Amino acid sequence: MRRITGIVLAVLLIGGVVAAVVAGRDNGDTGTATKTVRAVIGSEKAEFFADPDVVKALAAKGYTVRTETSGSWAMEGLDLKGYDLAFPSSQAPADELADKYRARQPLPRPFYSPLVVVAHRSAAEVLVANGLAELDGEHRGTLKMGAYLGAARADRTWQQLKGAEKYGELTGTLFIASTDPETSNSGALYLAAASYVEGGGRVAASDKDVAATAPLMRKLVSVQGAQQPSTDAAFRDFVSGAGNPLVLVYESQVAALLGQGTGQGLDDLTVLYPDTTANSDHTVVPLTEEGRALGELLSTDPELRGLAVRYGFRPQGATAEFTSATAAHTAYLNQKLTGVRQAPVPTSAVLHDMARRARG
Repeated sequence: MRRITGIVLAVLLIGGVVAAVVAGRDNGDTGTATKTVRAVIGSEKAEFFADPDVVKALAAKGYTVRTETSGSWAMEGLDLKGYDLAFPSSQAPADELADKYRARQPLPRPFYSPLVVVAHRSAAEVLVANGLAELDGEHRGTLKMGAYLGAARADRTWQQLKGAEKYGELTGTLFIASTDPETSNSGALYLAAASYVEGGGRVAASDKDVAATAPLMRKLVSVQGAQQPSTDAAFRDFVSGAGNPLVLVYESQVAALLGQGTGQGLDDLTVLYPDTTANSDHTVVPLTEEGRALGELLSTDPELRGLAVRYGFRPQGATAEFTSATAAHTAYLNQKLTGVRQAPVPTSAVLHDMARRARG
């Protein structure tokens, strides 16, 4: 009898220990417990969130972030029930999502990146020789948007440009390869900047404004044929030597490549900053309080801001972090965006209409 009683007590004791361990886990009894935050993000931020240092920094602040990627404009069509935040690459789709889900303003905007055009050296030299660009050095310059749009309007070919005959790879219609403006943020922002220049420095705000620039916007898109779904694929193709000699990407992608110091494709790389461009303002749309807290943490935490610079992003506010981190790469990067004008971005509804008409 005493033996049976001892066995029963032992079983109860073990069960009590197991229950205590489970309860401790459930109640966050350890100092390493984290809140799991679900986020749908633009693909250009996937590597940032996957970085072990970012994961560690977030865990130290009490967060585990589970991400899924989507085109910024495609997020509007997703069912975001169960997510804590959406993190598109521009303020326009963020504002649309904020209205849809009644997210409280202001929305956190941790970092941003301007659009740039990467060009092979041969293409950059030909653009300069024909008054479409200026160079500040061997690897950095300015694209004259007005002159470029004039060439696009006239269906200019590379063969018609002075000096292009020296380069067998420069053939066919002159164009900048961009992403699908109906689903991709960079493609939509390209139209925003181009329409602003074409409209004489006025942001499109009505059906009449969109109709006035639609023929040129359609030409900019239709000449490309099939478009890449994201700037990641387009930039990889460019660096590998494939694809178009002029490609629209985010400055952050160039800065991240330079920061890696691999040297792959850098000798032939020229970065052209359009004299009128658009910023990609990476904007958090909080769907829960945990999502808002994470967005504010990304905006204010010094370690996370520094890690964002590792991936080429410019933290909002002070520029010292970006300037310091990219000091060795000023041959490619216009750190202070000297001579670059920021085009205001139309509302989401106007930009959607512009993209639909551009796609035909």
